[in-house]
Amino acid sequence: MKKRQKTVVLSAEMAVTEMENGMRYVQVLPDNPGVGMVTPFVANGRGQMLSNGTFDFVQRKRIRRKPEFKGEHISLSFGQDGTDRVIFALPNGQRDELRMLLMEDVLRLTSYLEEQGW
Repeated sequence: MKKRQKTVVLSAEMAVTEMENGMRYVQVLPDNPGVGMVTPFVANGRGQMLSNGTFDFVQRKRIRRKPEFKGEHISLSFGQDGTDRVIFALPNGQRDELRMLLMEDVLRLTSYLEEQGW
């Protein structure tokens, strides 16, 4: 199955505004705006202004992995980006049990890792 690629060419001005927090806001202002010219999207990626004045944006896909181990409050995932993630989530109402639950879940996780030969 071939991936479909869509290119839209606009005649436009571009405004780059530097915010107080150091972030930059990029706005493309087409000469002849119309509804549906470009499909809206939200993405992580990298945008850059090229030396010829064009703006280029490359979207990075977010890689989601299913947890290798999932306990009641803890999960372990091995990421394709070279990082392993241990996430501990606890409802606010159980804050007074945090120390005990964290120790119990970490013990379960280490037992699982020992069983798997880590």
